[in-house]
Amino acid sequence: MIRVVLVDDQALFRAGIRMLIDSQPDLEVVAEAPDGREGIDAVRRSRPDVVLMDIRMPVLDGLAATAELLADTPEPGVPSPRIVMLTTFDLDEAAARAIRQGASGFLLKDADPEFLLAAIRTVHAGSAVIAASATRELFERFTDAAPQPVPPSYGDLTDREREIFALAARGLSNAEIAAREFLSEATVKTHISRILTKLGLRDRVQLVVFAFEHGLA
Repeated sequence: MIRVVLVDDQALFRAGIRMLIDSQPDLEVVAEAPDGREGIDAVRRSRPDVVLMDIRMPVLDGLAATAELLADTPEPGVPSPRIVMLTTFDLDEAAARAIRQGASGFLLKDADPEFLLAAIRTVHAGSAVIAASATRELFERFTDAAPQPVPPSYGDLTDREREIFALAARGLSNAEIAAREFLSEATVKTHISRILTKLGLRDRVQLVVFAFEHGLA
């Protein structure tokens, strides 16, 4: 069962999302909150797998709440929850900042119900909730600074891992990378896992962010 916490200041929206999620045999809403401060308390209390976090809320907005939650030190054996930002706007600067902080992506509040359900399952499985191209578009629009110096950890990648990194940064799926490089999907998945570990990244969204910010995309 995938445990979800819903944080949004619109009670009607929360009720609709709760009904949708609770209609699925593998999903359940374990807590909800109307603002970021109560959302933090709900997440720490219920230890969900996935958090749906609205960006704009009273008391404490979703961006600040996400930063505080991502700064928590996870307990041994208890993985940190995956946080998905909810936004009304397709290209939202706040969503870009949240991804930089470590959120697992963003979702439009008017997304199709099936897409929202698939997004929860995708994020829980450790993948991105948005296409890599959408992430790059956000950063191309909102990041004007020159590329940052490439960190030494990038030098730890093998030649093959750098090839896989470049393709993943362009938004190719594991299946597409496998077909292009004549590898099995399992092998590509292993390469991606090693790349994320070496670079200290959580998922493919952060991989794209890393590539863009360091001029490697």
